Amino acid sequence: QVQLVESGGGLVQAGGSLRLSCVASGSILSINGMGWCRQAPGKERERVAIISSTDITNYADSVKGRFTISRDNAKNTVYLQMNSLKPEDTAVYYCDAEITTIMSRTTRAYWGQGTQVTVSS
Repeated sequence: QVQLVESGGGLVQAGGSLRLSCVASGSILSINGMGWCRQAPGKERERVAIISSTDITNYADSVKGRFTISRDNAKNTVYLQMNSLKPEDTAVYYCDAEITTIMSRTTRAYWGQGTQVTVSS
C-alpha cells in the first residue's frame, strides 16, 4: 500500500508564510510527477503547482511568484513554500503523486488526506 501524508498547515495572517510537506511511503518503486491542489469551501479543487521527476515546475497563475514547489527524491517528499499569503489562499491543500508500486508495477495517482491552510485578513 501507498500513503501520502501532508503536514505544515495552520493559521497565518495575510502576508505570512507557511511550508507544507507531503511524504509518500509504502511499497514504492518510483515516483513521477508530484503536486499540490487546493479546495476552498464551495469551490472546485484546483491545481496549485506540480513538479516533474526532472524538477520541471508549473504553477497556477494565482500563486506564481508567491509559491514554490520542490521535492526531495531521497525522502519521497514534496514541499510547497507559500509566501505572501492572502485570505483567498484559504483552503484544504492536498498533495498528489504518480507512483509505481513494487507489487503491481502499475502507475497511478495517489492523494493525501489534506491539510487546512487558513489566512486571516
